[in-house]
Amino acid sequence: MFFSIDGGDGTGKSTQIDRFCRWLESQGHDVVTCRDPGTTLLGEAIRDLLLNRHDLSIHRRSEMFLYMAARAQLVEEVIRPALDSGKTVVSDRYLLANVVYQGHAGGLDVDTLWQVGYTATDHLAPDLTIVLDLPSEAAAARLSGELDRMEKQGPEFHSRVRRGFLEEAERQAHIAVVDASQDIDEVAADIQAAAAAEMVKAAR
Repeated sequence: MFFSIDGGDGTGKSTQIDRFCRWLESQGHDVVTCRDPGTTLLGEAIRDLLLNRHDLSIHRRSEMFLYMAARAQLVEEVIRPALDSGKTVVSDRYLLANVVYQGHAGGLDVDTLWQVGYTATDHLAPDLTIVLDLPSEAAAARLSGELDRMEKQGPEFHSRVRRGFLEEAERQAHIAVVDASQDIDEVAADIQAAAAAEMVKAAR
């Protein structure tokens, strides 16, 4: 199965992905993790350019295509081979993040982003996307250290990011929203419950 974990910056994705993967392994899954953008050599190079090159001016459309290129490589080099060999994939972000950050928050057309995304991924989509939801002010307060380009976009941008995730979750059945303001253990339990329900459906 293919899971992605998403949400705004500061919602606790890294912590929850680690817990989720350990839980999946305890259930007998052979788990492959990846991050989008990243994981592949091309993806990591693009990630560095997108997030750490503060000296570059990158238009939203250029930004979108860079994310798509990294994702296309991730699908062909990591995700599809893992799924074909019967492994369970957990990705830190996927196409939904592109739609939300560059579309809902960045002003590009959302439907076009989905269409370009389907081409970039050859229509490979997660069985379940889990969105960790937290008010943008609370999420921003959790960030520490030097902020990357996307984290520096400002409070109004990140407020639009949150609204975008929630709007897409209302539109699509394969997106589950988890309240990230809860205790870490409660968030983990909700993620596991959503994943378990999806696995039951897949087994029917």
